[in-house]
Amino acid sequence: MRINNELKEAAAFNPTKKSHLMSIVDMCAQIEKQIISLPLYQRDLSWTIQKAIDLLNYQLLGKAPVSPVSFNVILDTNNCVPQISFIDREIIENVKRGQYSVVDGQQRLTTNYKAYIDDSSFKNIVLDISRGYFIEQKNEIKSNQIPVGILLNKEDDKLFEYVNNKSSLRKGEVLNLLLQIRSKIKNYNYTINQAEELTEDEQIEWFEVLNNAGSRVSIIQMRFSKLKAHGIDVYTQFTKIYQNKLVDASYKNFFAPQQTVVSYPIAALNPAYEIIIARHHKNNYAPIPSDTKENKLCDMSPENLKKCFDLTLNALDLTLDFIINNNLKKPPRIDYINYLIGYFVYNNNNSLSENQRQYLINWYKTVNFTNKSNSERREIYNSLIENV
Repeated sequence: MRINNELKEAAAFNPTKKSHLMSIVDMCAQIEKQIISLPLYQRDLSWTIQKAIDLLNYQLLGKAPVSPVSFNVILDTNNCVPQISFIDREIIENVKRGQYSVVDGQQRLTTNYKAYIDDSSFKNIVLDISRGYFIEQKNEIKSNQIPVGILLNKEDDKLFEYVNNKSSLRKGEVLNLLLQIRSKIKNYNYTINQAEELTEDEQIEWFEVLNNAGSRVSIIQMRFSKLKAHGIDVYTQFTKIYQNKLVDASYKNFFAPQQTVVSYPIAALNPAYEIIIARHHKNNYAPIPSDTKENKLCDMSPENLKKCFDLTLNALDLTLDFIINNNLKKPPRIDYINYLIGYFVYNNNNSLSENQRQYLINWYKTVNFTNKSNSERREIYNSLIENV
């Protein structure tokens, strides 16, 4: 019998022997020094404030350890995946040999790091001593509460300065408890599962295995994150602008399920993509999440992709104006927005004729997306743009 040599090598190699422990305070210090970094393909931050609070409470109150984080150790700095920093996601020019590149655990590490540096986005997270756990306090901080960015700050002096100005917290019993909590969380150990010199594809495969084969959203975000090397940041240049325009128009509820934060904006690019490459509409390019074409978009030149962003965002402005100017009811779902974006894009973002305006008003008032299959939703879109 011929035995596969790779099978022999795999049987002799046990990657779990490289696993080790690292405390939260040590991880945060290494993130600050950029010894721990993120590969360029990593998606942006997705955790809500509540998710961050849940992690902080579990680290404080949980009876079992948090699941491990996974690092790839960079040995060949000349051929490694480009690395970016935490939070600001800037390219790291000088990657060091032995640097840790995060494969899985970005959200948890960022949560702890934001508390460590007292990040402004965490200003409303406090430990409520009377309740016994972390909460979000949107109003004035009470005498029995302390901000997480003070409690877990990298500088010991920050805690003592804050406590000295709060008579309710200066009491010996309270201060001792706060110091005990601070020590517990800072010295809380994470298991680090470590690999060395993984290729980008191997890292993504590892991530997908760790995350139940990955999600559609994760894959889309990873694909677009690579574009930063070419001066394209899809989040700051398009996705967040798209979201903010809708939020400003009081449509924040469209983004309640986390997956819609990415999938719907990217789906809205389909009409612009087809216009820019100058081809007739294809049936599976409707502005719906199941038809997102991240691979096609990423294969475009940076100039054409920016044109896609601009064309789509201009059409979004026209869509929102159309709804307001014609006194139409607030759309019950985001499909109304994306379909109208498609119409305006195919109309080259020109002013509507009176016939077009009346047609769109009637379409808006009568269209029904409820319980429609993807095929039916594509047909609705096809019928709409045929009347441009």
